Amino acid sequence: MIVVERGSANVYSDLNADDADVMLIKAQLARKISALMKIRQLTQIEAEQLFGMKQPKISGMLRGQFRGISEEKMMRCLVSLGQNVEIVVKPAKRGQMACISVAA
Repeated sequence: MIVVERGSANVYSDLNADDADVMLIKAQLARKISALMKIRQLTQIEAEQLFGMKQPKISGMLRGQFRGISEEKMMRCLVSLGQNVEIVVKPAKRGQMACISVAA
């Protein structure tokens, strides 16, 4: 018999990662960076100049290996891709836990 567990909205939390919230945010930022690079048909070599980040680091980020890349650096990549990045602080809704999220 196979036991199936329903996961949460955060796979990193499901895997018991200590920094699950941060990893989810980085994954969401990386997904947006990747989508914008595809739309612009931007190669990793071209992105190297644009982002000020070495191509192997970009490759790793796009493959989910972003532990050594700060959220700030990822947001700066988005800005260099012509995106506005806003940080909004607001009270949590009644009955919900406060959280950090990316809306893209």
